[in-house]
Amino acid sequence: MNHAPQIQIAATYLRGGTSKGVFFRLGDLPTAAQQPGPVRDALLLRVLGSPDPYGKQIDGMGNASSSTSKAVILSRSTRPDHDVDYLFGQVSIDQPFVDWSGNCGNLSAAVGPAAIHMHLVDAAHIPADGMATLRIWQANIGKTIIAHVPITDGKVQETGDFELDGVTFSAAEVALEFIDPADEGTHEGGAMFPTGQLVDTLDVPGLGSFAATLINAGIPTIFLNAADLGYTGTELQDAINGDASALTRFEKIRAHGAVKMGLIGDVAEAAQRQHTPKVAFVAPAASYTASSGKQIAAQDTDLLVRALSMGKLHHAMMGTAAVAIGTAAAVPGTLVNLAAGGGERNAVRFGHPSGTLRVGAQAQCVDGQWQVTKALMSRSARILMQGWVRVPADCLLPSHPPDATTVAESASSGA
Repeated sequence: MNHAPQIQIAATYLRGGTSKGVFFRLGDLPTAAQQPGPVRDALLLRVLGSPDPYGKQIDGMGNASSSTSKAVILSRSTRPDHDVDYLFGQVSIDQPFVDWSGNCGNLSAAVGPAAIHMHLVDAAHIPADGMATLRIWQANIGKTIIAHVPITDGKVQETGDFELDGVTFSAAEVALEFIDPADEGTHEGGAMFPTGQLVDTLDVPGLGSFAATLINAGIPTIFLNAADLGYTGTELQDAINGDASALTRFEKIRAHGAVKMGLIGDVAEAAQRQHTPKVAFVAPAASYTASSGKQIAAQDTDLLVRALSMGKLHHAMMGTAAVAIGTAAAVPGTLVNLAAGGGERNAVRFGHPSGTLRVGAQAQCVDGQWQVTKALMSRSARILMQGWVRVPADCLLPSHPPDATTVAESASSGA
């Protein structure tokens, strides 16, 4: 019996913030995978080792968590005043689909360094020493990200003393600006708050009603009060991820929230849109012990936030959810703002399972509608490995193409 040989594809494996992903140049992908569709998705699934019913991704580059089952495709930007186009795919671990419906804020920190490493940025934009300021087009959501990448001797400076809770070792700081991060949807009442309300009542059959702030900024997010769920906001991963009934409850809340936000038409569609929206719960500042054993004092934070990604409590905080947190905190009256003590603020430091994170946002109310011009935060990034990934050639010709692999991929992705 003849078996297909393996093929090799140039790739770079990077950490960005508290996530890791496999990065590709668009032109390095097999021709059939250079366009959106089942072939591209089948390739990325095989690269990451999905779908894996064991949930381990042993036969691929994924590391069995939503934070490490990610793929990125980069190309020179065709848009004016931008350097690189960035397309992000959240690869399901145990299901045969790739979710293209949102961005990864953590990996956004690695896009600039990766683009320079892959020679996608004009040399004239890279100083011999100092800071390279790159304009990134985030193709999934059609937004601009500005990355400030440190350069030494004409190359990306990756090592440094910037510490990020959730990452063991220090590295160089990459400052990010998420420009106009709110969604540009057409929901009545304004795009940032799709229902037009700062706090809604979210009715979930069988579970009850919950106060919720529904926001489209960074990534669509459903914020709840921890106390309404029976939590304190100090929970670590095991307290949630080890409770199957809790995860089922969160998924039901997420599905009904997605409908209320206008992201899907029926709760049944939520199963094929795992990446968005996110669900998070907030609480006033309190002391707790982070997952590393680090003691977090109440006075070190403005509030506590825990968030779920791909059906599990995140070990730290998704970067895009941090943008949502910063934006919601800047708008008086949201659940996030109230948990932080209320009032006007342009930055908050919040506690998450791995420690703390500071995020800022510039928000203003114009003609009765809230707008955010930018959100700011710092992460770090580092190349972990470069070379080629190898996959069986027959993954490009799937006999049974994955169901619903291309979920809400932007038609104008350019990648």
